[in-house]
Amino acid sequence: MHIGMAGAGLSCAVIGRSLAESGHKITMFESRSHIAGNCHTERDPKSGVMVHAYGPHIFHTNDDEVWEYVNQFMSFKPYVNRVKATTKGKVFSLPINLLTINQFFGSTMSPNEAREFIEERADTSIEEPQNFEEQALKFIGPELYEAFFLGYTRKQWGKEPTEIPASILKRLPVRFNYDDNYFAHRHQGMPEHGYTSMVENILNHPNIEVKLNTKLDPSDIEDYDHVFWSGPLDAYFKHRFGRLQYRTLDFERIEKSGDAQGCAVMNYTDEEVPWTRITEHKHFSPWEAHDKTVLFREYSRSCEPDDIPYYPIHRTDGDTLLEQYQEAAAAEEGVTFIGRLGTYRYMDMDVTIRAALDTLAEWRGAHAS
Repeated sequence: MHIGMAGAGLSCAVIGRSLAESGHKITMFESRSHIAGNCHTERDPKSGVMVHAYGPHIFHTNDDEVWEYVNQFMSFKPYVNRVKATTKGKVFSLPINLLTINQFFGSTMSPNEAREFIEERADTSIEEPQNFEEQALKFIGPELYEAFFLGYTRKQWGKEPTEIPASILKRLPVRFNYDDNYFAHRHQGMPEHGYTSMVENILNHPNIEVKLNTKLDPSDIEDYDHVFWSGPLDAYFKHRFGRLQYRTLDFERIEKSGDAQGCAVMNYTDEEVPWTRITEHKHFSPWEAHDKTVLFREYSRSCEPDDIPYYPIHRTDGDTLLEQYQEAAAAEEGVTFIGRLGTYRYMDMDVTIRAALDTLAEWRGAHAS
């Protein structure tokens, strides 16, 4: 079979490699000038720092199969994501942990004391949180919510926290010990030579042809026995029902000498600070040494038609427009919609790979004959 693929990110790479190994011919179309999608990494020519061109990507997973999969194509170095946050002129550790709580409230509480202290501040009248704000107030109380989440959420999503689903906050833990590891997964790391090199290794197969700076137009799907579409779901249907909403990111690049902020990620949670965070990219490769450094100030805004879509916006009141596109996608023959854009879901890299592997298994089952 001749398989067409829209996109050369993780989803298409994983599916395309497996189908190529099975003897299928793969033609992959990528609208950008590089592979690996938004996890694209590149060496900064001046400093030598490995830069995450579209913002930081830290690989973390409890999925042993996914971890083994990526390690086939690139050795991963240990990396622990230790995020800091600046609010009201002070620096704290995230996720909220015992150090954050004691530092914020000027106390020396033990784990049990801190747990009881936070429970006293939590809004117990909220039985089933219906939005982000209610989840936060039930979870950590007003002081920590206002310091670390209220302003940041408004900047990141461009909406009031009452308009955002509670599920977004459920991914962020509160710890009553001094563990400042942002993630709690068994496997955490960074590809030694960057994500783009890893994806390049995945795509290194004689049955795979990659066409950069080239879009696959939906009108051309009849040229292929099957198409996997990882582009925007609404773009496939020429925005028939309207445009789905996304947030996009702008980056202000800063070059300095030495160590500029002492950590990889510094969140700025005060609403009056226009950027959401500053990332210092040499800290994402702690096994390397560089005299110079590269930082990105990150700004979030509404995605316009010519922007790169990053985060799908899901509302607490549902999304009729999305439902229309999902129904249209389910009725489309010869096309499988994949990835965060094709399924309109925010997915970490490990979830993206797991979804690709599961989609591949389903597709093989349906085409076994």
